[in-house]
Amino acid sequence: MSASVLEQPGTRLFPKITQQALDDLRARIGKPIENTVEPWNHEATRDNIRHYAHGIGDDNPLWCDPDYAGRSSQGGIVALPSFLFTTSRIISGYVGGLPGVHAMWSGADWRWHRWVRRNETIRTEAHLADLVEHETGFAGRAIRQVYHVDFYGDGGDKVAEAESWCFRTDRDAAREQGTKYREVKNKPPRVYTEEELQRVYKLYEAEEVRGATPRYWEDVQVGEALPTMAKGPMTVTGFVAFAQGWGGLYIRANKLAWRQIRNHPGLGIKNRFGIPDCPERVHWEPEMALMVGAPGAYDYGPERCSWLTHQMTNWMGDDGFLVRATSKLRRHNPEGDLLFIDGKVTGKRQEGGRHLVDIEQQAVNQDGELSVLGTGTVALPSRGA
Repeated sequence: MSASVLEQPGTRLFPKITQQALDDLRARIGKPIENTVEPWNHEATRDNIRHYAHGIGDDNPLWCDPDYAGRSSQGGIVALPSFLFTTSRIISGYVGGLPGVHAMWSGADWRWHRWVRRNETIRTEAHLADLVEHETGFAGRAIRQVYHVDFYGDGGDKVAEAESWCFRTDRDAAREQGTKYREVKNKPPRVYTEEELQRVYKLYEAEEVRGATPRYWEDVQVGEALPTMAKGPMTVTGFVAFAQGWGGLYIRANKLAWRQIRNHPGLGIKNRFGIPDCPERVHWEPEMALMVGAPGAYDYGPERCSWLTHQMTNWMGDDGFLVRATSKLRRHNPEGDLLFIDGKVTGKRQEGGRHLVDIEQQAVNQDGELSVLGTGTVALPSRGA
């Protein structure tokens, strides 16, 4: 789409949210989703796990090194908790209804029951859980579309369950009337100094994977901080790296791309060559991102959720277990952004025979703007057990 078209006020490029489409979607609440696109991964293979871990910048040997994992308390490779994003397009933001209306993945509430082990097959069940109307600074009226997904392992037991939500927004209203990113769009591109980059590189160099050294529940103090974790500086290359492990929602080639758009015409948004292409290109094509009101090509929501869980799995060690994690996205992270994730212990308790630690997280960008809020609950080993 040419820049001149974007500069013409009142230009309508996309469908709006209509009451009829909303009513049709609301009628699906609670009904099982039985016909949807297959997941990126059916099995938690060695390579699938490693590709996802590397896609979020996580090199924990518990999921990446078979020799290390075999000697660990787990006895072999296990999947990092957020790997389950790859086993369900629904939890990752593949929404139904409201054709042609933009969807932005905005948060999740995960509960894990056990580790997913190497070569285990994952089966899922999903349904639309709720629709909630909001008034936003990004696009005015928006619809929060909430899905629930259950994840089952080889034995038929439930290994995890989660809700995730997307905001459905009017792309034209976001581009022309949205106020959230007005100042950001008017700023010149950020160019980093070597000193600024070194701050990030030092955090990367100091990043600790707790690993085989147990972190005992008794040794944790309420108020103690988790080590700051850096992510970025963000590049389209980094977004592509995540998509390689996660699979994307609509990334298809040649005949498969044609078939997808034929079956779902709302996914075919013409590019500057007049070729229908998927809306997911907001993550690598700045022109498309600007068309939907974003400040530029930006990161994936499940990616950012996985960064929060990465901080907690680094901290808890091989003998810890991530029981629950929530994330609430507050803004886009366009290419060029840096992110600094901080966490602190807010509580300790014993429940159901487990020794639990509660954690609060937040991440801000290089300008101190809030990017995401999170919470977590980690089960740790006890010296008395």
